[in-house]
Amino acid sequence: MELSSRQKEILRLVETHEPIIAEQLAELLGVSKPTIRFDLSLLVTLGYLDAKPKVGYFIGKGRNGQSESVQKLLSTEVQHVQSVPVVVREVTSLYDAVVTLFLEDVGSLIVTDEFNYLSGVVSRKDLLKTLLGNTQATSIPVSMIMTRFPNVVTVSPEDTILDAARKMVNNKVDTLPVVEPVDVTSQDSGDYRLHVVGRVTKTTMTKVLLDLASPGPQ
Repeated sequence: MELSSRQKEILRLVETHEPIIAEQLAELLGVSKPTIRFDLSLLVTLGYLDAKPKVGYFIGKGRNGQSESVQKLLSTEVQHVQSVPVVVREVTSLYDAVVTLFLEDVGSLIVTDEFNYLSGVVSRKDLLKTLLGNTQATSIPVSMIMTRFPNVVTVSPEDTILDAARKMVNNKVDTLPVVEPVDVTSQDSGDYRLHVVGRVTKTTMTKVLLDLASPGPQ
């Protein structure tokens, strides 16, 4: 797989400073430790890094001994790790969307139309940016600020979790709706729509990788 620029920089830093702990790596990269947790888990799982508790990260010795984990990472499908989607309708007010966001403790909400087809995605950042200093905006529907389909990045249940992780990194998103295409050629709304069947998040990916990876330094 093609590593991201940050993952390549992590490898360079580890090679220069090994052993090095996650906090030191995050400081050198100018980010928080949670930001690179996913990258570190992936690099350990793929064998690019080795990790010893209370010692730090080392450059790995290749994928030897990691083959089972790598094979599982490459073959596990999204449908086996996806969670229940947190959905609101297009007409939902921004106030109700914020309430849903915090009650469900998620970073993004999936928006559907009246036929329950994917309509868009609205993130915590979208909501805060619109509502901050503008209390009159609470009654605006989420359809006014959401990222609209077909500009939403999605995955299918048959995609691998590695495909999902790559889409998250390449598109800089935290949540991917899991969708199945629906033929609606008999309707007036277009050739096809996407039915939302689940969601995967960076938290999902991190949990999967932590399950596969050897225990690393905390």
